[in-house]
Amino acid sequence: MAGLAALFLITFVIRTFYIPSDSMVPTLIRQDVLLVDEFDYRIHGPNPGDIAVFTPPIEAAGNAFIKRVVGVPGDTLRVRDGIVYRNGKALDEPYENMQPAYDLDVKNYGIWVDDGDGTERPLDPRAANVPPKSQWQAPDRIPDGFYFMMGDNRNNSDDSHIWGFAQAHGPFAAGPLAAKHVQSGFSGRAFLIFWPLNRLRVLH
Repeated sequence: MAGLAALFLITFVIRTFYIPSDSMVPTLIRQDVLLVDEFDYRIHGPNPGDIAVFTPPIEAAGNAFIKRVVGVPGDTLRVRDGIVYRNGKALDEPYENMQPAYDLDVKNYGIWVDDGDGTERPLDPRAANVPPKSQWQAPDRIPDGFYFMMGDNRNNSDDSHIWGFAQAHGPFAAGPLAAKHVQSGFSGRAFLIFWPLNRLRVLH
């Protein structure tokens, strides 16, 4: 019976995920092997602070990305002077490797980024997953079904400040995969570094 229960968990609930990059340093490092709960997001959407595995809205070498959920539907979001503000409150981010070197605002039905040259520009919907105005509930709040993702290694992370929102379900709203009707989605929440043993720890 215990063997059947373990097989069920491995097949339907828990999977492993191998870290191939430095985008989540220091929380996750190359060659970490994680355990990912694939059942959690069948009950509810991702929560702020989750380390989530998802299909990115860009062509990628792998089938999935892993980043931290920073903004969820209905949130306001901005980055100023290296500090991330969600719903007007500065986030306490002890996991952050370095403060972002860019400013950012979710506003005017888009994601606006200043990479340090003093000029704020919206992400281009032809290259990033930024839905059309008709899918927004308010001009300055993350739309329903969309999530803002960031790596903990902020300035070395291919994340939402470059390719727009991650998306909970359905084909991507915009960007290079929209015309291909590639299905978006979150596949699970990482909860444990499983290997190597000297890195064994619960993720927060």
